[in-house]
Amino acid sequence: MACYLLPLEHRAVVLVLNLRSVSINLMDCWGEIEGKRVHDPSFHLFHHNHHHHPSDPYGKLMKAATVCKAERCIWVPGPVIVGAGPSGLAVAACLKEKGVPSVVLDRSHCIASLWQLKTYDRLRLHLPKQYCELPLLALPSCFPTYPSKEQFVAYLQAYARRFDIRPVFNHKVVSAEYDERIGLWRVKSMAAQDGGGVEYVSRWLVVATGENAEAVLPAIDGMEDFKGTIMHTSLYKSGDIFEGKKVLVVGCGNSGMEVSLDLCNHKARPYIVVRDSVHILPRGILGLSTFGLSMWLLKWLPMRTVDRLLLLASRIMLGDTARLSLRRPLLGPLELKSLSGKTPVLDIGALAKIKSGDIKVRPAIKRLMVHGAEFVDGRLEEFDAIILATGYKSNVPSWLKEREFFSEKDGLPRKPFPNGWKAEQGLYAVGLTRRGLMGVSMDARRIAHDIEQSWKAGATQPMTT
Repeated sequence: MACYLLPLEHRAVVLVLNLRSVSINLMDCWGEIEGKRVHDPSFHLFHHNHHHHPSDPYGKLMKAATVCKAERCIWVPGPVIVGAGPSGLAVAACLKEKGVPSVVLDRSHCIASLWQLKTYDRLRLHLPKQYCELPLLALPSCFPTYPSKEQFVAYLQAYARRFDIRPVFNHKVVSAEYDERIGLWRVKSMAAQDGGGVEYVSRWLVVATGENAEAVLPAIDGMEDFKGTIMHTSLYKSGDIFEGKKVLVVGCGNSGMEVSLDLCNHKARPYIVVRDSVHILPRGILGLSTFGLSMWLLKWLPMRTVDRLLLLASRIMLGDTARLSLRRPLLGPLELKSLSGKTPVLDIGALAKIKSGDIKVRPAIKRLMVHGAEFVDGRLEEFDAIILATGYKSNVPSWLKEREFFSEKDGLPRKPFPNGWKAEQGLYAVGLTRRGLMGVSMDARRIAHDIEQSWKAGATQPMTT
């Protein structure tokens, strides 16, 4: 067995243990490390000023080697961050600013894969750009108030370059667990190209896979019988391929409304399923963004009072949506968002199309048929295609072996905002509190500060072996 040190391009110097056999001769490995300490210049990059950082003591290092079951075992001095979307990038940047290295893992081949690969062409940020910036770098002043998908992706790419964040791509994390025997996290990933296993060992684990890691595909009676096209919005790009076709959009959130509008603009005939009540608000009120105005009012008024003001403004600007089969929930939009995470729809034109009849509203689906659908009100209609705007979910329960902090039901932290960013034993979560990109920035700063304290405290401790 070879045991040696080398620096990765993301500047975290790691210990790589090529495990070719089940058993490990610990004393031979220890002797080889000591030989490297004398003869290999890269060793001294790992041990600044010849002191051992407490996050990478020899004792824990060698214990980690004895339990590593992957083909390769990599020791990471800083935290392992799972996910290279906005959340993972934000944490890595905040850590880099504080001098703490990290390793970012992502199953895709690019950063922000959801934004780049699974969003429709016409997508823009739903909130003004000042509420969507990541820490330490503002969105360009030349960008419009609501940047396009392409502009936001360009910003994220520039962000990664600015902070020299180089994720390990095409590595899907299949398991992560805290090993009590060594007091470290063991994160196992599988390489997409050769299927080889790599295990990363670290004191800290940051979960940054997001609330939108996996598409939600509902089980609709008769779905296997439908002969037309069925796709999730993660595969939808543009309505041009549906020109002249009758399309049923299932889901009335922001994505469902916007896809319906896009279909309408491409001369398709969209129908939208509205199963539950929904709040629809204008994107702007009196020249101000509705979100920004809400945030300002909340500084001075109770949430329920702000909700009443928003609903009054919406009634004046949009009319009574209940007449369009769009019932409003009993709770106000902000209170509902706070309690359930359900985001109100910010209208950008779909409501006008509903009023004109260009977009038709239908109730819940009872069952699908070969060429159409039966609705709960008894109507039968034919459709050429069905688009599922049914959202996404966290995939944390599928790979993280931890059940105290994260809920098995939805894969989100059990603790409500603002306490859903830190667990025990060096475990953190970023961007999983249903607070959008603003929540990501808040979580990232807190996590980086907390890890920095441990990092600095450990750096003052004497060397131990």
